[in-house]
Amino acid sequence: MAAAGGIAGLSAPSLIARESGEGKLGKIGIQLYTLREMAKTDLAKTLATVARIGYKEVEFAGYFGHPTARVRGMLDDNGLTSPGSHVSMADLGDKWETLLDDARVLGQAYLAVAWIDERDRTVDGYENVARRFNDAASRARRKGIRLAYHNYNYEFSPVGDTTGYEILMSRCPPENLLMEADVFWMRQAGQNPLDWFAKYPGRFHMLHVKDMGPPPKNEMVDVGRGVIDWQAILSAGAGAGVRHVFVEHDEPVDPLASIRRSYRYLRGLRLGE
Repeated sequence: MAAAGGIAGLSAPSLIARESGEGKLGKIGIQLYTLREMAKTDLAKTLATVARIGYKEVEFAGYFGHPTARVRGMLDDNGLTSPGSHVSMADLGDKWETLLDDARVLGQAYLAVAWIDERDRTVDGYENVARRFNDAASRARRKGIRLAYHNYNYEFSPVGDTTGYEILMSRCPPENLLMEADVFWMRQAGQNPLDWFAKYPGRFHMLHVKDMGPPPKNEMVDVGRGVIDWQAILSAGAGAGVRHVFVEHDEPVDPLASIRRSYRYLRGLRLGE
């Protein structure tokens, strides 16, 4: 418990803004995968649009063919910051040092692995992934970057007498692996994020915020249009060490309308710790 608490840090910036005394979210971020088609066409215009809506932070999933120095300029031009980016398992190999240098150019603190191949979703597979995470994390820490893992739902399926998620948590110490909780996919797996925050305080620095429609479809919907209790999750997350939230919708019908609705909902939410 002490080690985990040390990861969150007593001086860590709070998810909840305190200036107004209203208990609202501070900086609201977006995972740019939601706007990937727009970003492929014109990344600068996409970032300007995101900033006009009110978003302050951007999480990338690739840089759409632009050099990172140019991307940093686009962020600066729009008053945006980028806490982190998604990477693949393959990126932990020969590309890793270059990606770490790119992250430093962008001012990023996190690189999050976004996917584990199906062939590795066994006890031995997860054990091997954990070893790779520990090696990559030690190299990242030397450059001031933290490694994180973004969940889907498959990590919570039984493997042997445990789950892949528990293997990663237990085999990778907190200093080597932080978690980015995708709340929608946790709920799809029958998991309650509040339970994980309580069990591993300080391990969750980031959240993917996407909502879930009612059963039986449980489809992905814009934030505030589903059944997830965001007030409870974000309030508990703030107390457990969450520092960044990123709105995401994997397949929105109208991406810009979707991110506007989600932003308006989160901007108006009142929270407490």
